[in-house]
Amino acid sequence: MIKFLDLQKVTESHGKEINEAVTRVVNSGWYLQGKENENFEKNYSDYIGTKYTVGCANGLDALIWIFRAYVEMDVMKPGDEVIVPANTYIASILAISENGLVPVLVEPDINTYQIDPEKIEEAITSKTKAILIVHLYGQCAYTDKIGEICKKYNLKLIEDNAQAHGCKFNGRRTGSLGDAAGHSFYPGKNLGALGDGGAVTTNDEELAKVIRAVANYGSTKKYVFKYIGRNSRLDEIQATVLDVKLKHLDEDNAKRKAVAREYIEGIKNPNIVLPQIKDWDAHVFHIFPIRTEQRDELQKYLAENGVQTIIHYPIPPHKQECYKDWNSSSFPITEKIHAEELSLPISPVITEAEINEVIRLINAWK
Repeated sequence: MIKFLDLQKVTESHGKEINEAVTRVVNSGWYLQGKENENFEKNYSDYIGTKYTVGCANGLDALIWIFRAYVEMDVMKPGDEVIVPANTYIASILAISENGLVPVLVEPDINTYQIDPEKIEEAITSKTKAILIVHLYGQCAYTDKIGEICKKYNLKLIEDNAQAHGCKFNGRRTGSLGDAAGHSFYPGKNLGALGDGGAVTTNDEELAKVIRAVANYGSTKKYVFKYIGRNSRLDEIQATVLDVKLKHLDEDNAKRKAVAREYIEGIKNPNIVLPQIKDWDAHVFHIFPIRTEQRDELQKYLAENGVQTIIHYPIPPHKQECYKDWNSSSFPITEKIHAEELSLPISPVITEAEINEVIRLINAWK
């Protein structure tokens, strides 16, 4: 079986360093809010290019805390609108709803799968306070036009960087392009922990302070509670694992890009729509998405021949039961992507033989 992602091999590739780091933390007797977090937050800020990183429990919380902090700071209030791509993973939208804000869905560009900058302005109203861009599949969603729209309408720009650690736009890392960014360190991410983990990056000192407090029971100092907060902290073991893997992130991303190049150059089946890449720096291939109208048949064929694939994502957010008020809405581009997308195996540890077998099977499929 060619696994979609072999997490055991990914961990083993940095195993010695990870084992040493985890053993150090275990033996230290300090497991929360210690030096490992401080080190990782500093190193991640330096890597992303922001002044502040605030670790938290997971990627969804990272986005929730950004919006919660803006509400606490009176930058936003319940009922305000946030523009978000219609084809994103539901976590992006949940974070908006969690804070009493209103998600406004905008269709993506069918060629990039990122929010279509040409469709954003028509969705802006007097209640719009922010745009949440999602660097979906590992590709940069930011464009100069989006930046110009934010300036024109005085909107906050928030990045969902859960899938794009290390991605760049004109030399700058995603996660540093807007006012704040949420990051997920779920194990399968390009920068993945050995469990859940997340972080917020920003250059806004007040925002960082509010997020750090809200995610720590609402506490600004021990036993003093300014906000009605929650417990959402990155533990020391996950922080040290992330710090180890951060040193190898660019190298691992380069391997992902090499796999993507082989797929793009090798897959010749006319029934397959391949990713369109204009700037290789602007994609880190968390996912390698292809499209075909016979997606389910292709997935079954590949599985029968020993290749594991995943659909990202089978049901779009506006068709989910939890957003039943949207169920009658029509987003045809989003629906087309969700009906046709299939993700091929890609990782820093996939072998040349496995890559060639995937290509061979797809080219042989009719």
